[in-house]
Amino acid sequence: MKTLIDLFCTFFRIGAFTFGGGYAMLSLIQREVVDNKKWATDEEVLDYYAVAQCTPGVIAVNTATFVGYKQKGTLGAIFATAGVVFPSLIIICIIAAALQNFMQYTIVQHIFGGIRVAVAVLIINAVITMGKKAIKDKLCVFLALAAFAVSVIFPSVSPVFIVLAAALIGNIAKKGGAEK
Repeated sequence: MKTLIDLFCTFFRIGAFTFGGGYAMLSLIQREVVDNKKWATDEEVLDYYAVAQCTPGVIAVNTATFVGYKQKGTLGAIFATAGVVFPSLIIICIIAAALQNFMQYTIVQHIFGGIRVAVAVLIINAVITMGKKAIKDKLCVFLALAAFAVSVIFPSVSPVFIVLAAALIGNIAKKGGAEK
């Protein structure tokens, strides 16, 4: 039961203190899950991110579910998922009740403008952190640049297809290199 409560509390903190949605949470998830709690390795978390991106739902929620499942099975997945979702539910209910009354004020618009900038920086930080750990050789550089190019040039292409194509190319290239 202690681990279940720890999963809930850890992901509750992540959900409560990270603004900007799933991608903004990635660096905090990395720090908590890998560095502080030792629930997963860097490679496992990168794998969770990849699969979470391809599955329906928010990447942070999906990642919490994977981490919880690894720790305590289905019950762990439920506790971790509830932990990361619950703060948003509370905050959204409060904001929805009050937002209509305050959105016309200039200061509120400036606050949201500042939050958007901070969120963009958090996302860039997560990309850099993950990139340093994931990009290990020339093939990885090629796949990263190709995936980025496809997502920018063809924004309607689903991330699922980009990830699957990168996985296929990586597998073919690594098998070809292993056979030599």
